[in-house]
Amino acid sequence: MAPVLPLVLPLQPRIRLAQGLRLLSWLLAVVGGLTFLCSGHLLVQLWHLGTFLAPSCPVAALPQVALAASAVALGTGLVGSGASRASLDAAQYPPWRGVLGPLLVAGTAGGGGLLVLALGLALALPGTLDTGLEEGLGTALANYKDTEVPGRCQAKRLLDELQLRHHCCGRHGYKDWFGIQWVSNRYLDPNDQDVVDRIQSNVEGLYLIDGVPFSCCNPHSPRPCLQSQLSDPHAHPLFDPRQPNLNLWAQGCHEVLLGHLQGLASTLGNMLAVTFLLQTLVLLGLRYLQTALEGLGGVIDGEGEAQGYLFPAGLKDMLKTAWLQGGVARRPAPEEAPPEEEPPKEGLPEA
Repeated sequence: MAPVLPLVLPLQPRIRLAQGLRLLSWLLAVVGGLTFLCSGHLLVQLWHLGTFLAPSCPVAALPQVALAASAVALGTGLVGSGASRASLDAAQYPPWRGVLGPLLVAGTAGGGGLLVLALGLALALPGTLDTGLEEGLGTALANYKDTEVPGRCQAKRLLDELQLRHHCCGRHGYKDWFGIQWVSNRYLDPNDQDVVDRIQSNVEGLYLIDGVPFSCCNPHSPRPCLQSQLSDPHAHPLFDPRQPNLNLWAQGCHEVLLGHLQGLASTLGNMLAVTFLLQTLVLLGLRYLQTALEGLGGVIDGEGEAQGYLFPAGLKDMLKTAWLQGGVARRPAPEEAPPEEEPPKEGLPEA
């Protein structure tokens, strides 16, 4: 019975295969290391922006799985480089004979599974990020005024730093601030009739104004920042409220953060795809090299032709037999028919 996907490897092709595998293994180690760094960078970014993501948003799963997958790829590349180099030296190869088997199993089952899982998470990340940012930023805007509430004391500072650093305002735009109370009651004058009228005119008793925090102001604007009465076209001379980008950040933080994180995730996804391709090539090459050398009894400089393969002979028949045996075991046994009664023997007539 022939093995699965056999490949005849004489001496010179075996040498070229080992040399090519050494180069591919080093390339896999480098790409695995870069993927590890990209995963760590994305994880740090998600940790810094965790305040603006919904607690139920599982976005950290992607960089965590990618970290594990890239670590396995890095190890596979380093060990594969050592094994392929040793396969060119008869004195160094014997200790590696027991390493290649576990390496192939770990690289295929562990590394391959983690890479596939990470690629799936990368494809599903945009929808998860969109929902998580929508909910998280809404909560952050609502907590902006609660500077003295335990657990929310840093909400104002963090959101101001976010808007200044990422050049954004509100969740989807500066008008989002018009629909929430972002000024704490502590700083409202209860004797001011305008304040009283605004609170009483609101169903929920909130103090709403057509203004934005200072962190929404664009420092590149040629005029001083305008933060209040932004809906009134006559409140500020030479200011057109239809063009707020002249004075305020034009984009909402949802759009900016989504683009930023999606860009990082896209880069990581591309790195994972390259890592998966290189790891597949390295593991396939190592498997052919291992089986070819085992066919020669470990004599790596043998002149005879060796046959490399992916799976040994009879594997297909063994799996087929196991499947058929499982099918027979699952098939209900036919009911046993009752034994037939023997016809009674007729007595002989008496003489």
